[in-house]
Amino acid sequence: MSTNEQTLHFLCGKIAAGKSTLAKKLAAQPMTVLVSEDHWLGYLYPGEIETLDDYVRCSKNLRTAMEPHIVSLLGEGLSVVLDFPANTLRQRQWLRGIGETAGITHKLHFLDVPDDVCKLRLQKRNAAGEHVFQTSDDNFDLVTSHFAPPTALEGFNIIRHTPRHPALDAGSARLSQCT
Repeated sequence: MSTNEQTLHFLCGKIAAGKSTLAKKLAAQPMTVLVSEDHWLGYLYPGEIETLDDYVRCSKNLRTAMEPHIVSLLGEGLSVVLDFPANTLRQRQWLRGIGETAGITHKLHFLDVPDDVCKLRLQKRNAAGEHVFQTSDDNFDLVTSHFAPPTALEGFNIIRHTPRHPALDAGSARLSQCT
């Protein structure tokens, strides 16, 4: 994945699919900045995000505040990895708009991980207590009910990441590229 081409990266995948792990790897490239929704939401809204409606409200506020900053970073020649979910058509439209405003090439990383693997990872993540948000299986199911995988018809440069084996973590993925 070593490249110096300026790119806007965004990620699509269910909760605990490995989006943040991949985002950190992508951001390790030179001239690349990581912007993490969970990080900012955790600090700006501590204890305020208990429901899906809370998340939607807070996430909308954060996107509105961050968009000009992200466009500015891209305008300075940096690549940006947006660790914001691109899990619905509306979310992807917002992300596409950033890339179009900045005139930057994008890559949509789709982590195609089965629900049972995500839930197992989520249980491990919750038990470790290191993530800013704890998510129950019921909330996983609720959020997942809104999940819409990207399609080639949307016109994104899609890179599909699938686990080699369901028991392996997000770092062990197979890549395939769609355009």
